[in-house]
Amino acid sequence: MLPDFLLEMPFSTLFIFLLAASISSLTSLANRLLTNPEKSRAWRKEIMEWNAEFRKARREGDKKLLEKVMKKQQYILQLQTKMSWQTMKVWLIFFGPILVIWQVLGVSYVNTDIAYFPGIGPNLPLPLFGSSLLWWYLLCSFLFSTLFSHLFKIVTVE
Repeated sequence: MLPDFLLEMPFSTLFIFLLAASISSLTSLANRLLTNPEKSRAWRKEIMEWNAEFRKARREGDKKLLEKVMKKQQYILQLQTKMSWQTMKVWLIFFGPILVIWQVLGVSYVNTDIAYFPGIGPNLPLPLFGSSLLWWYLLCSFLFSTLFSHLFKIVTVE
């Protein structure tokens, strides 16, 4: 399905690297455009504060504080639902296309080494990560998703 030169190293390594960069940038951009990161941050902070109060009330056995905190529980659940929907919007858009891409990659790169892990070789000695296609894509994807999340200000370091 893919051109022959993309099936051999180093082109396969670079191709998967660029594919992961492309997919990560598109999902991060969509996340930035379809969600409101500032609002999500505020919601996350509010939920964390509520959880801290809730744990404190339970730990100390403070019934008045627990009653006060529980009055806000429904609101916190609504915030969590809104946050989940924010994430789900982007996931729904990209799920189908990514499945198609992985089908093509799986067929094209079956029994093919994509990259070498220094000191280990092309296949990691882990049950789920034996294929170099999987671990190389995941490694590149984690790198670029972190990079683009910070670049597009979806996630901030506090």
